[in-house]
Amino acid sequence: MATLVCRPGDPQALKAAAAAAAAGASLSVLPLAEAAQWKKLLADSSDAAATRQLFLVLPDGSSLAEPNAIARYLGGALPPQLNLAVESWIEFEEAALRPAVYGGSSDAVAAAVQRVKDGLGGSKRFLAGSGSQPSLADLVVYATLSPLAGSPSVAAVQPWLDAMAAEPAVVAAAQQVALGADASDAAGAFLADAAAARSAAPKLPIPGQRNILITSALPYVNNVPHLGNIIGCVLSADVFARFARARGYNVVYVCGTDEYGTATETKALEEGLTCQQICDKYHAIHKAIYEWFDIGFDKFGRTPTRAQTQIGQDIFRTLQQRGCLVEQTMEQLYSEPLGKFLADRFVIGTCPKCKYEDARGDQCDACGSLLNPTELINPKCKLTGSTPVVKQTKHVFLDLPKLSGDLQAYIDRTSTLGGWSSNCVQVTKAWMEQGLKVRCITRDLKWGTPVPLDGYEDKVFYVWFDAPIGYISITANYCGDGWDAWWKNPQDVELVQFMGKDNVPFHTVIFPATLLGTQEPWTMMKSISVTEYLNYEDGKFSKSRGVGVFGNDAKDTGIPVEVWRYYLLAVRPESSDSAFQWDDFAAKNNAELNDNLGNFINRTLKFIYARFDKAVPGPAASGAGMEAVKGLGEKVSALVEQYIAALEGLRMKEALRTAMMVSKAGNLFFQETEIWVAYKQDKDACCSYISACAGIVLLCAALLQPFMPSFTRKVMQQLGVGEVPALTDDLVQGALNPAALLPAGHPIGAAEPTPLFRKITDDEVAQLRARYAGNQADRNAAAAAPAASSSSAAAPAGGKAAGKAAGKAAAKGGEGKAASKAADGGKDGAAAGKGKKEKGDKAAAAGGKGGKEPERPADISRIDLRVGLIKKAWRHPDAESLYVEEVDVGEEQPRTVVSGLVKFIPEAEMQQRRVVLVCNLKPANMRGIQSQAMVLAATSPDGSRVELVEPPAGAAIGERLRVDGFDCSQPDEQLNPKKKVFEALNPKRKVFEAVAPDLATSEQCVACYQGSPLLTSAGPATVKSIAGGSIR
Repeated sequence: MATLVCRPGDPQALKAAAAAAAAGASLSVLPLAEAAQWKKLLADSSDAAATRQLFLVLPDGSSLAEPNAIARYLGGALPPQLNLAVESWIEFEEAALRPAVYGGSSDAVAAAVQRVKDGLGGSKRFLAGSGSQPSLADLVVYATLSPLAGSPSVAAVQPWLDAMAAEPAVVAAAQQVALGADASDAAGAFLADAAAARSAAPKLPIPGQRNILITSALPYVNNVPHLGNIIGCVLSADVFARFARARGYNVVYVCGTDEYGTATETKALEEGLTCQQICDKYHAIHKAIYEWFDIGFDKFGRTPTRAQTQIGQDIFRTLQQRGCLVEQTMEQLYSEPLGKFLADRFVIGTCPKCKYEDARGDQCDACGSLLNPTELINPKCKLTGSTPVVKQTKHVFLDLPKLSGDLQAYIDRTSTLGGWSSNCVQVTKAWMEQGLKVRCITRDLKWGTPVPLDGYEDKVFYVWFDAPIGYISITANYCGDGWDAWWKNPQDVELVQFMGKDNVPFHTVIFPATLLGTQEPWTMMKSISVTEYLNYEDGKFSKSRGVGVFGNDAKDTGIPVEVWRYYLLAVRPESSDSAFQWDDFAAKNNAELNDNLGNFINRTLKFIYARFDKAVPGPAASGAGMEAVKGLGEKVSALVEQYIAALEGLRMKEALRTAMMVSKAGNLFFQETEIWVAYKQDKDACCSYISACAGIVLLCAALLQPFMPSFTRKVMQQLGVGEVPALTDDLVQGALNPAALLPAGHPIGAAEPTPLFRKITDDEVAQLRARYAGNQADRNAAAAAPAASSSSAAAPAGGKAAGKAAGKAAAKGGEGKAASKAADGGKDGAAAGKGKKEKGDKAAAAGGKGGKEPERPADISRIDLRVGLIKKAWRHPDAESLYVEEVDVGEEQPRTVVSGLVKFIPEAEMQQRRVVLVCNLKPANMRGIQSQAMVLAATSPDGSRVELVEPPAGAAIGERLRVDGFDCSQPDEQLNPKKKVFEALNPKRKVFEAVAPDLATSEQCVACYQGSPLLTSAGPATVKSIAGGSIR
């Protein structure tokens, strides 16, 4: 016997039970609340809410989850059999009636009811069939309309509803699915599902509101996305989408897999599958990875759809009518063994520009140049290895020269209005200055959008003509016929696009030119966020070669998603290439997430839990302690304002640094006010202090929600708050008094607060580096053999790191140290202390007692930054690009420093210059001269200018610089080159030369570390004119 698991009174369960009763099929019904363990049988967690609450368990243990599929299974014997009318009505119920009833649209309900009325024809008893009992179609339609029975909206078919309600099968089913509940409880299932359906309904632009359409570059479906793909496109866009929603804007974020083209055909050949099978396989992989990464798409779609074909062909025909397409005969490489022309990616050879020997026929991965296959040196057919021959064939070209005037006007206007990033502007400018040429938009392939032109039956659209149209078609598949309200509404909609730098010309030149050529009112891209490359350790990520950490790898480590999101966003390659480094990954997790953010939150909540009976006390009525709270509020309110401005400007890294500075401010406040002392000596002040800290915890949860939504969910649960505060301007004002952000008496979560993060040990780093060395194919082969598992990275917060022996073996004695003690918030965690007295900074940082003192975090406090004076400087005798400087740093003897500044600063300007130096680097031999320090200089975002970082005139020679929030009084005597502490801060050394620096200049040309100024007693260090530059 089959078992129907449902909620009491669910109308969708009613149709199933009625079908079984009418057909005489045996059926048991089990309340969903009593079958929680069966929910794992649900087929698809992406189905509508109503579907997820209902399923049928079959006798063989398999299950069905779609309501009409269940009804068909149970009522399959009902007459009439194989009846087109029955099928038509069931399709109508699923496609039109159910969305109308659950979606709450009165117009849609009225149209659906009229359709039912017309189907009954005034005298018919049933919609389908002519027997004495209702058909399956009648039961399906009735069940969905039943919640509206008695309301004016269904008055036209009320007699039919009454008659159906009296049918024996319906009476029996209603009693069976009611499960003993009263009428009000039985209505709950419908009301809940209707509310869920309405909230999930496609969004359309709202006049008078800020409507933002967000896209991220469509990932190719031919492989698993790596971390560079994820940060370059979907993750960055997700941060902005979450921020914009939190600001109250009307936002739609669409993306999907790009499934057409040679890349898919190539992968299909490699795996022995059809193109459709490849697309189905890798679309599912992409979707699962992005779901794990907490990417909140409104729609994640695919390109091979009817909407893609229709919209793409319509655009093509319009361009043809406008005279923007030309047909030309071109020379193309032809494979004689295969008997066909070769698509670009089926040809490999040597790049004619940079001589890279493995360039593709359409683009060189090494230098980024766009190519034609015939330009390659020594071309080879990728499929056969044979040398192709050149033959002539006809293709259609987009006439870019004809469109260049309108395109240039669009670029000039929008790049300024939309604040395009400098790397985007440079790439676009280079394309336009070179002069546009006609560009081929058709290819000799089978897998793609057909070209609607006689004689082109064996050709499809070129993927870079077709793929951007995927943004439009995916939107159409999201909101149906209303897609043009987003895409042909430039007055009300902002289009914001995210991508890697290799995609820029297609989005700033080719796609805009395509839309402009139609002369239709398209919503054109306003703002664009472009990333450089994220490299892997000392090399490049590569999907085709399987090099690097891939999306599924991140999940398999067991390290929580919030850590991955944080790190990728912290090293986001915004203005220059950066690199994923396992050492840096662990350092940022340990120092920034565990020791700073997690430590502050845990200390605060545990203090409230233990000392104030699990409730925020609220500020003291006497006003005690509020002067300090006011100072904290002024600081964090300014930071919130800066954070909002940064994300409005798509400056993700700046916003993340700013949010973390709020946490640092809270940590410093907790420490400086000595809350644990105030609790004994001035409890009123303590109430104000700890209430302010609780407010900062709430503020951190709100600010970090776009970056780490899973972290925010955990914080909100521990904080006992149901709704994350919106990132409105009111929050800036509210932050002025953080002690009032949570009401007095607010109860925090019932469970004792636990650490939110754990440390990643040196042994784990060594294991992970070894585990993800080489390429995926080698790793998969190794995984198939018996081997020790690197399971320690999967240890949850509160667990002990395991697998030390495996880590040491992987490191081969060179990379890792002995693992730290248990990272469970106890002896080595972020927030141990268990309610006992806290003693100063060391207790706060160590988080507990006993055991070996942990390695200090790799932050600015370990760098010896001092004010110096260059007494004299001269050219290095053996290196034209180097200066040798004699620098006074307040010691008995001056230091000799070698700097590569000849190209940027004249020798005369190097004399008697006040500078900032790193004084605890290990001395290095620079072309025969030992350099005993390093002069700091700022480089402009485009790399064209370099300026010295200069202390203010009143700063004493030899004075040590400091950064608020860090104890800079005891830097390392000498930085351990194996630990690469300085390189983790600044990409000066080879291994870290691509890492985006934490040292940078602000918009006011102030030298900063993580957004905080480098300070002397006379003020901050500055540069002359470079804003937003990296410091090296």
